[in-house]
Amino acid sequence: MSVQVVLPGALASLAGGARHLDVDPAGGTLADLLDALAAQHPMLCRRIRDETGQVRRFVNVYVDGDDVRFQGGLATPVPDGAEVQVLPSVAGGC
Repeated sequence: MSVQVVLPGALASLAGGARHLDVDPAGGTLADLLDALAAQHPMLCRRIRDETGQVRRFVNVYVDGDDVRFQGGLATPVPDGAEVQVLPSVAGGC
């Protein structure tokens, strides 16, 4: 099973500069995927998950374009070949 994780430039530096990562999760959920990602890139995962293991409040995660907050959170199924986008919220103004 292989899943592609897509990162913005702000997070790519925590993954050795890669914006696209192929990850082989041990199971079929977002939690499994993030566990596998943490094994490869622990600093990156600290920016995605909080101390309790939940996705950080200001990080948006999409599985094949669907926001996981409305799909089951960490229990969201991540099928083989899926694309997972991780986008930190950007705040500010002019």
